[in-house]
Amino acid sequence: MSDKILLQMKDITKRFGKVTALHNVNLEVKEGEVHALVGENGAGKSTLMNVLSGIYPYGTYEGQIILNGEECHFKTIRDSERKGIVIIHQELALVPFLSIAENMFLGNECTSNSFHEVMDWPRTYSYAQELMHTVGLDEDPRTLIKDIGVGKQQLIEIAKAISKNCKLLILDEPTASLNETDSQKLLDLIAKFREQGMTSIIISHKLNEISYIANNITVVRDGSTIETLDNANHDVPEDRIIAGMVGRAMTDRYPKRDQNHIKDEVLLEVRNWTVHDPLTPERKRCDNINIKIRRGEVVGMSGLMGAGRTEFAKSLFGGSYGVNISGQVFLKGKECHFRSVTDCVKAGLAYVTEDRKGDGLILMNPIYQNVTLSNLPEVSNHSVIDNDAEVLHAKNYKGELNIKCEHVLQDVGNLSGGNQQKVLLAKWLFTKPDVLILDEPTRGIDVGAKYEIYCLINQLVEEGKGVLVISSELPEILGICDRVYVMNEGRIVAEMPRSEASQESIMAAIIRSSGNNESKVQEAS
Repeated sequence: MSDKILLQMKDITKRFGKVTALHNVNLEVKEGEVHALVGENGAGKSTLMNVLSGIYPYGTYEGQIILNGEECHFKTIRDSERKGIVIIHQELALVPFLSIAENMFLGNECTSNSFHEVMDWPRTYSYAQELMHTVGLDEDPRTLIKDIGVGKQQLIEIAKAISKNCKLLILDEPTASLNETDSQKLLDLIAKFREQGMTSIIISHKLNEISYIANNITVVRDGSTIETLDNANHDVPEDRIIAGMVGRAMTDRYPKRDQNHIKDEVLLEVRNWTVHDPLTPERKRCDNINIKIRRGEVVGMSGLMGAGRTEFAKSLFGGSYGVNISGQVFLKGKECHFRSVTDCVKAGLAYVTEDRKGDGLILMNPIYQNVTLSNLPEVSNHSVIDNDAEVLHAKNYKGELNIKCEHVLQDVGNLSGGNQQKVLLAKWLFTKPDVLILDEPTRGIDVGAKYEIYCLINQLVEEGKGVLVISSELPEILGICDRVYVMNEGRIVAEMPRSEASQESIMAAIIRSSGNNESKVQEAS
């Protein structure tokens, strides 16, 4: 990393109607460094990067962008890319039914020298292979995007950026959907590019990753720059970063809860639950699973990515996933046969998906319509929806869950990730469930919003509900759960009370169940 200043953003102000999203924000990035941008959801991080990349064009904001000493006026993404600035968004911009090579050069095609509108396929595949080698990806460039995992898709986005002669790479939550192994590979790749002279700006809520990779850390709060922390020695404590983000010290990231609320009554019991893969029916995704959730209890389900946790939850929730499903489900002591999601909702079971934008919310619809979507009979009269009732219920949840928005008529897609997650929770709380399954409930949201969701979980079990939390973050599982099931390769391989659960004991259970397979040991480490 040199001392040369590559990028300066001076007094950037961006408004959306009457709302000021950015107010005189300043950012200075040195050439060849990894610069982290942190802050709570809605702080303005992504908005600032959208200004830099030309998504919000010159003339729609105030302030200056100076790159290599030259003031830049980007009116489109193409303008910023010509200067070597490439942004990779949290939601990957890949087309599932096109190949790796086709996605890599979409809009930037390799064409024949003689016929500029004719694709040069040999050169396309050869260059794609070369770029994939650069990012450490061993795949056939003809492979369809839908046939590879999220970790490899993230690498393809980076290879795509390199193909555009990238000098400044912006990564918005690059590891939000990755397991620990893929996350580490990606961070090491960013470090490798740094050694080669590339500059990166990374937005992430995973503060351990920020501390590991970043040279400098700029904190943004409520649309304003708070401070820039020197992390050259990678020794800035996470608590110090959090204090800047939320404006106060957080002495405990997990609220305390009285376990006396746990009753002996079993709210949900699943026996011998087996689910087969819908594409390869001979493969079991869930194999003879048995779990119990008591009234007032928070139960955690831990495991590596691909262990079958989400498949279990979705198959239980009205057969939303899988074929040849067998086993028994008992809700409040009564055996249930859930043939649809509606059956589950009526019985008192709710499932909050891990994919809030894809499966959970209708982003182009207002908050109030999303909140009431799962229980329309509650706001209907003879099948006619009462919009005033919808708005009233949404306002109540806005207050109860501290959803930060102008009003409940606002489209959900305009909210920050943390507030979208609260709307999704409100949607399923409106069904008045007895048992709530939360799948990755805090993925991609900041520490402040996480704490509020943990408090909500405590409130739910104090009211006598049962909660199952599926999470890939072991500290979260250990911080909020009373009992933990460990899942691996479609099976429950351990069950342990909170007093016995630790990161070491959970990983040991996974490794033992894998027969000490070397790749699993590496992933666990």
